[in-house]
Amino acid sequence: MAPPAFSDVAKASNDLLNKDFYHTTATSLEVKSKAANGVSFNVKGKQAHEGATSGSLEAKYVDPKTGTTLTQAWTTANALDSKIELDDSIAKGLKAEFITSFLPTSKSKTAKVNLYFKQTNFNARAFFDVLKGPTANVDAVIGHDGFLVGAEAGYDVQKAAITRYSAAIGYSIPQYTAAITATNNLSVFSASYYHKVNSQVEAGAKASWDSKAGNNVGLEVASKYRLDPTSFAKAKINDRGIAALAYNVLLRPGVTLGLGASVDTQRLQQASHKVGASFTFEA
Repeated sequence: MAPPAFSDVAKASNDLLNKDFYHTTATSLEVKSKAANGVSFNVKGKQAHEGATSGSLEAKYVDPKTGTTLTQAWTTANALDSKIELDDSIAKGLKAEFITSFLPTSKSKTAKVNLYFKQTNFNARAFFDVLKGPTANVDAVIGHDGFLVGAEAGYDVQKAAITRYSAAIGYSIPQYTAAITATNNLSVFSASYYHKVNSQVEAGAKASWDSKAGNNVGLEVASKYRLDPTSFAKAKINDRGIAALAYNVLLRPGVTLGLGASVDTQRLQQASHKVGASFTFEA
């Protein structure tokens, strides 16, 4: 089995701390459907607490015989995004992505090529921005008996210079994971922990220190409790006193509701608290 990608070395704790907390946007709506010919559609809309509403319309077609996936999206920013994925078509364990974006109003274009290669105990990725730079970002993770070691580097072809580098070590088994990462040219350090206590309870924490910003260490603690097979609740708090609660429930097959709120416990009298809701419909 291949180890996780470099960005996913601490995925379990990051998901527990960040995923399914609905206070970050005032309202979000997602509608998913699939046609008889295999084309799936995904419509997303999001209303921020401050600013305009954003959204996208996406269509995806998957050809399982050739391992080819074609995705086309149109966003409210009037961006036309296209992606072609070739999975195991070029070589076993290799996935290639070709991504383009076009803004008709400004004639702005982007073109990217991404490569993913997985083998037993090895996971490597390469991201190329063809029109900007060009630039390349590569990372790799080696795993053995749950132990993980990974590194990342960025390179600007035009400048002929390394632009970024990071490293990570971790240990991952189904019951718990632990990881230490050093990002931003080994200047930002994070240590995270995730524990699946039982089938109902999950717990995790993350500590971060930016060596260029001072001696203060940021800390987040979160927990998830599955109330029943169709609903769960989450809670977290950080060192700044920001507490967040979330509730997710499957109202009926294909209909999911999420509710969330955050409270600044150090400024209870100020209007710094947030609430949000999420609706997902799937057919």
